[in-house]
Amino acid sequence: MNWDDVRIFLAVARAGQILGAARRLELNHATVSRRIAALEDALRTKLFRRLTTGSELTPAGERFLDIAERMEGDMIAARSTISGEGDDVSGTVRIGAPDGFGVAFLAKRLGELTAQHRELTIQLVPVPRSFSLSRREADIAITVERPTEGRLVAGKLVDYSLGLFASRGYVGAHGLPKTAAELGQHTLIGYVPDLIVSPSLDYAAEFSADWRTSFAISSALGQAEAVRSSAGIGILHTFVARSMPELVAVDVVAPIRRAYWLVYHESVRPLRRVQIVASFITKAVERERGLFT
Repeated sequence: MNWDDVRIFLAVARAGQILGAARRLELNHATVSRRIAALEDALRTKLFRRLTTGSELTPAGERFLDIAERMEGDMIAARSTISGEGDDVSGTVRIGAPDGFGVAFLAKRLGELTAQHRELTIQLVPVPRSFSLSRREADIAITVERPTEGRLVAGKLVDYSLGLFASRGYVGAHGLPKTAAELGQHTLIGYVPDLIVSPSLDYAAEFSADWRTSFAISSALGQAEAVRSSAGIGILHTFVARSMPELVAVDVVAPIRRAYWLVYHESVRPLRRVQIVASFITKAVERERGLFT
């Protein structure tokens, strides 16, 4: 079995189509098709079903994907051991994170890491969506739930709290609710329900059974800015709200807790650059743990 054919198989499985894999690998479309056919001949089974929308793994392909990822992990480990990566860590590590954690906390601290390792490139992608580590959309992901499927390594970073906040300007103009029931008399800022990436982020009902959002924003930082502009009362990350002195807590409902997890694919575990970035994030959070609760 040719490792290059296995590598191409992984690219097609992750892209979901031969053309997308060919672009990622910088190979000709026909070459990718030919190598997949050669691998299927070697294994004496079909790995993909060709569809009009792309390529779908067959049951045999699904089984082989797990084997191929283990082979990839062994290859990464071998290259890391042989090259040693030395004391000078180089290469690129992409971090996928929710915008609240990625922008409000991590972005301002990663400069310390790149200053320590000049040959290391960090890509922070702080967008409110999920990342597929198996498809290599990110090397490290910060998630709000512990993953339960796939060959993933996960560690809890920290619990964080969310609470109700309003700006001093809004309070001056509209006052504060005295009970949770009075929240319905105020303009409420919230999220877009069908765009949340995890059921644990659908938390409005925990603050009010009758919560009705008047102004919905899919970004956590966007919600914070709307509250900051006196547009209404919103549910904000406490560590974000504390950085905005013009905000005040609305104490009619106790804050709720959620958690951040640091996750990466098992195959990149041997990469020293990934371990250095993961360790840096963990230590940065540990130093400022009180900020989150």
